[in-house]
Amino acid sequence: MDRVDIIEKGKLLIDWASKEMPVLKIIRDSFINTKPLAGLKIGACLHITSETANLVLLLRDAGAKVFLTASNPLSTNDEIVTYLKNYESIEVNSKQGETTQEYYENIKRVIENQPDLIIDDGGDLISTICTEYKTIASKVIGGCEETTTGVIRINNLYKQGKLLFPVIAVNNARTKHMFDNRYGTGQSTIDGILRATNVLLAGKTCVVAGYGWCGKGVAQKLKAMGSKVIVTEVDPIKALEAVMDGFEVKTMEEASSIADIFITVTGNIKVITDKHLKKMKDGAILANSGHFNVEIDVDYLEKTKISKRKIRENLEEYIMPDGKHFYLIAEGRLANLVAAEGHPATVMDMSFANQALCLEFFAKNKSKLKPGVYDVLTEIDKKVAYYKLSSMKIKIDELTEEQQKYLESWNLGT
Repeated sequence: MDRVDIIEKGKLLIDWASKEMPVLKIIRDSFINTKPLAGLKIGACLHITSETANLVLLLRDAGAKVFLTASNPLSTNDEIVTYLKNYESIEVNSKQGETTQEYYENIKRVIENQPDLIIDDGGDLISTICTEYKTIASKVIGGCEETTTGVIRINNLYKQGKLLFPVIAVNNARTKHMFDNRYGTGQSTIDGILRATNVLLAGKTCVVAGYGWCGKGVAQKLKAMGSKVIVTEVDPIKALEAVMDGFEVKTMEEASSIADIFITVTGNIKVITDKHLKKMKDGAILANSGHFNVEIDVDYLEKTKISKRKIRENLEEYIMPDGKHFYLIAEGRLANLVAAEGHPATVMDMSFANQALCLEFFAKNKSKLKPGVYDVLTEIDKKVAYYKLSSMKIKIDELTEEQQKYLESWNLGT
């Protein structure tokens, strides 16, 4: 495919995604007129997909200059990069399959442009600027973090006194985690597993490690596909919720000898270790949809294997000393973004709408917030929901004056 064809393919993908992103279109149409981000530089570390491209173009049309890099070395769509760089003149520093060194070099290139605002997915951009570029960080108006993992990291950065500007936890918006994490991760993870393996999920026993919003989505989709689902958890409340939702709950050690497919979505390290791998069936399939490739002990597989070979795109076979075969999807990285295309545009529409409106909030409230981690304003969250409902031609009731007064009173009893 020559360069012109690549650019055209990138444009087609972006246009296709935009049809499923009506909320961003509403905001973009407004921002084109008001230019709330005029004169500001935005540093963005995001999965470079067709959905992300629509957000970047919205921010550009709002008056900002955007500097974009990838939040995962394997999730970048090179056709999108080529289109943005050559047709839309957006500065993008990323390529599919870049090394870890190249990944961080590209993050530093974004930082060296001295952004006024930041959008992050996983916390690498924010943690790097706050620890290695303190002078630049001190001038940042504010940032937004997209993921559960990133919010955890940035909260810890703040607790250690190293967060140098305010950050809005976009992940915590109800119109983000209740939809993006549950429906987006649920569908795209299954999509990634099927593209990598083409196995039949019906009748398979599948382990879902973690029952947060992402784990709920994955478990629900597996159940709908006919799988027997086992959930593993460390949180007793989430474990109880999984039981009440009809899933079997076991420890990973108990589940490891039973299941055919293992999917980690915890955001933690070494969820599947050598002791679990040693108990697994021959032919077990391993996948991860947590943000980093640390949930499955890939180092153990690499150090212990007798041999390794690529079976299909994004599927590697490890043959172990005891003769067992393990099948690892996407090198243990995000299966839903590496082996598939990430979340559907419909849910990213709401997530990125929150990002855009939070950046507008920062632009209007410069220097009013101290360094810290803040939730998305309720009015922004509700605005995104109303826009989405409106795009679906759905109307809802409004409280009457009498109902509102009742909710604000205390003196009307039995």
